[in-house]
Amino acid sequence: TEGKPYRLIPLPMAKPAYDEDGTRLPATYANFLVINGAVLMPTYGEPATDLKAEQQLRLAFPNHDIIGIDCQPLIIQHGSLHCCTMQFPIETL
Repeated sequence: TEGKPYRLIPLPMAKPAYDEDGTRLPATYANFLVINGAVLMPTYGEPATDLKAEQQLRLAFPNHDIIGIDCQPLIIQHGSLHCCTMQFPIETL
């Protein structure tokens, strides 16, 4: 960034979530996705914490729409929003 320092904006921690075996699930607000002028932000059914994460992402992305997506069903698969949008090798499509 042309010698400019990074500007780090802290995100809140979601409450710990666990699967049926007691393994901690990856509930994190850092697993957002930037796409087409919007930021798709994971939410976890915690209104106050979800709102704080949204406010922080608005600071980081002031010209983007922030859209919350309930990711509670996704983290059961041990990933979240950004993880489920990862690229596929062309051979698999």
